[in-house]
Order: sequence, then C-alpha cells, then structure tokens
Amino acid sequence: MSKVGIVILNYNDYEETSNFVEQIKKYKVLDEIVVVDNASTDNSFNKLSKLKDKNISVIKTDKNNGYSSGNNYGVKYLESRVDYIIISNPDITVKEEVIKKLKQDLDENENMAIVAPVIEQLGEKIRGWRLPRYFDELLSNVNHFHKKATERLRYDESRYQDEFARVEAVSGCFFMIRRDVLNLVGNFDEATFLYYEENILGYKLKNINRQSFIDNTVSVTHNLSVSVDKSFNSIKKYKMLKTSQKYYVKYYLKTNIFGIILLRMVYGCSLAIAYTVVFFKNLRSKK
Repeated sequence: MSKVGIVILNYNDYEETSNFVEQIKKYKVLDEIVVVDNASTDNSFNKLSKLKDKNISVIKTDKNNGYSSGNNYGVKYLESRVDYIIISNPDITVKEEVIKKLKQDLDENENMAIVAPVIEQLGEKIRGWRLPRYFDELLSNVNHFHKKATERLRYDESRYQDEFARVEAVSGCFFMIRRDVLNLVGNFDEATFLYYEENILGYKLKNINRQSFIDNTVSVTHNLSVSVDKSFNSIKKYKMLKTSQKYYVKYYLKTNIFGIILLRMVYGCSLAIAYTVVFFKNLRSKK
C-alpha cells in the first residue's frame, strides 16, 4: 500500500506552521509529517520541536539556502519511507478528503508524476500554467506588460471541465509528487533561492516526458502568509525573482548570450523604475 509524506518548510513563522500541523496531524492518510525549519532566527525550531510525535518529525537546516534547498532537506529525510510526497506551504487550509483523492489519483494513474488541487487564492483559482518561453520572460520585464505575460501562460477555461487537466507547471504552495520521480530529476534545483521553483521542476519533468495534472474536483485554500514579506522588502524580493528568472532563461531555456544581454538590459530599466516608485512612495509616506 502506498504511503504519503508531507514536507512543510518554516522560516520565522512557527505560529502559522504550528497551526497547520495541528490541522493535519490526525489525518490518517498522512504517514509522515516533516517540518523543516530553514535556519530561522526567531527560535522557531525549539518551539516547533514540541510538535514531535510518532509520525511528526521536526528537523532544521544549518543555513537558509532558500526554498528549494529547504524542501530538499525534507525530501531527503523521507528518503524511501514514503511513495508520494506533498510539498506544502504552512499557510494552507486542506481537508483530509482532498489528500485522499490526490493519493487515489496517483495510485490509479501511472502517467501522473504530479497531481495538484485547485488553489483558491484571494478569490481566484490557480490551476497550473504553461511553462514560460523566452519572449514571455522578456515581456514580464517590461513595465505595464508583465500582466500580459502572465495571461499568455494561462490555459483556456475549457481545459478545466473534466476531472483532470494536464498542465506544464503547478503552484508550489501545495502539490503531491511521486518520490521516485522527484529523485529521478534530482529533486529541486538549489541554484535558486526563491521563485521559479515550479517552472524549473515543470521543465525537468517535461524533459523526461513525465506529466503534471490538476484534479479539478478538489481544492485547497492558500491564505497567503506574510512570512516572506516579513523577511524581505519589496526590492529584495524583486531582485530574487529576477535572479531566478535569469537562471531559468540561461540554463533551462538555453538562451544565447545576446538574449541574456537583452533580458538584463530590460530588467535593469524595470529595476530603475521600481526603485523610483519605492522612493516616491517612501517620500509620500513621510509627509
């Protein structure tokens, strides 16, 4: 019988992580719950350690090397103890029936590498997207056109009428993946600190002809924690996003040097505009 483990990454947000573990700890469908404290600076590990139980492990990294590295730490801890691994943010509300359905999906469909529920987020439904190509990445750096770039990656609503919808990438806030497939692609790429993990994983799976699906019959709620906002200001987050973007464009889209230079030029202009906007916002707030 297949076993399910869940990896929950924490960084300076022990209260929300604790609440999430309390929500799911009695779910019989979960064989292993692993909380990874990603070198928090707020005594999270000691507080989260109180959650330890027969199927709840609390471990910590020595250094915060980012989202991918932290999740890999949890994935490697599980090793061969489970067949399916859920990657989840702590700011998720999920019913046990949802996890049971996702497990059933993987049990009954060998062609599925990843299955994810519909993500209910701020009144919207997140149901996967196309992998961005070079032009999409370039367009996302042009002020006032980044929304257009996002729209280009969305599938038509008609795609979600059946039980399952095949997509190229799923939201990283909650999904279930086969452990052996994750091992096959070398887990998450630790070269990125934050952002683009979903696209990179989707690209890796595409390269080995493994498929990702949305189960349109189940959903979870993403409550959008402010933990990232608490840790990094808007400019720092923007720089992280663009650093990950450049990595994806160079190493996964295999863009030539001229394309990289053009991307950096457009990014430089957008960053200058971002600095200007923040400057005037701060100036206005002081008045």
